[in-house]
Amino acid sequence: MERHIVHVDMDAFFAAIEQRDNPALRGRPVIVGADPQGGRGRGVVSTCSYEARKFGVRSAMPISEAWRRCPQGVFVPPDFARYEEASGKIRQAFYEFTPDLEQVSIDEAFLDITRSAHLFGGPLETCRRIKLRVGELTGLSCSVGLAPTKMAAKIASDLKKPDGLVVVDAAGLRAFLSPLDISRLWGLGPKTAELLRARGINTVGQLAAARDSDLLALGSGGPALRLLALGEDPREVREDYDTKSVSNETTFGADTGDEREIRAALVALGDKVSSRLREGGFKGRTITLKIRLEGFETYTRAKTLPFSTNYADVISKEALELYAAFARGRKRVRLLGIKVSGLMPAGEREGLFEEEGDARREKAHKAIEAIREKFGHSSIYRAGGKKDI
Repeated sequence: MERHIVHVDMDAFFAAIEQRDNPALRGRPVIVGADPQGGRGRGVVSTCSYEARKFGVRSAMPISEAWRRCPQGVFVPPDFARYEEASGKIRQAFYEFTPDLEQVSIDEAFLDITRSAHLFGGPLETCRRIKLRVGELTGLSCSVGLAPTKMAAKIASDLKKPDGLVVVDAAGLRAFLSPLDISRLWGLGPKTAELLRARGINTVGQLAAARDSDLLALGSGGPALRLLALGEDPREVREDYDTKSVSNETTFGADTGDEREIRAALVALGDKVSSRLREGGFKGRTITLKIRLEGFETYTRAKTLPFSTNYADVISKEALELYAAFARGRKRVRLLGIKVSGLMPAGEREGLFEEEGDARREKAHKAIEAIREKFGHSSIYRAGGKKDI
């Protein structure tokens, strides 16, 4: 089966948000970053609008250089709270089209729509709908690449910015890659490119046809780069499940609309995530609820708390409130998940005073843990929860 991998890259993300929220900035060269202080400031450009790029301003450029190139630019300090809010809405849009999502950064992601594209009129129409939905939720544009591999999708999304859509099919993959400059290859840095150019290798096609002797200077990475140049990229789209978060999910045996069953599952999931957090010595501040409906429509809802927690009743309560605010209509629920992120060591204090009730919670949790350690996890569970989560 041909894979359909989508790479979505927001267009000048931070600057676009500033222009969206302040109409006076539209059409002007906006530079998000440190204070330039008349060209003597320190720091770098976070991002800039396309109007600023016409003057040669680029991301990661020293702010003093950006000032010299574009003194008439509007320099704006970054507002990461607003950017994170927009990123959350974008992620919500992605989950409406596929559960297979890999968030690369705040403003770009990979989506595998191989299993779900038929629900939206095919791969190309799915990409069009993704672009439309992102615009509806955020008022922002994005550029999209559709290809059978992650690398080709990423390259494609960058070719017709802003607001672009480039499609590469499996039959045309080699032809698409061949004329591109080697700098387009994902993972090929400037020093490696310099070594290749010294041997007359300037395009992806030339790299694909390179002799083994031409690649010796690249060491063990040479053969892998040639495989990428040949269009061979087996990397899959997958979410990062490291210790940045602790999560647990349950898939119902049959899609359900039974509110009691759904609420019981959420209580049990909160209990499970709490146990994993405490076993790992963590607590977290952001609680995310994942809901997958029949037909694989997947949504996430999140809330960031004033203080970090690893208490089951707090996690379950917040997840239940997030669920109560979610309108699923008549569609049944296939899967539920709870994730706690923004982790920190459980013993680290965030304020001078304990939150009211924490001492009682800690005592209760330790009592439950002692019973489970002696008789197993299923020996005791919280009221309203399910034993088999």
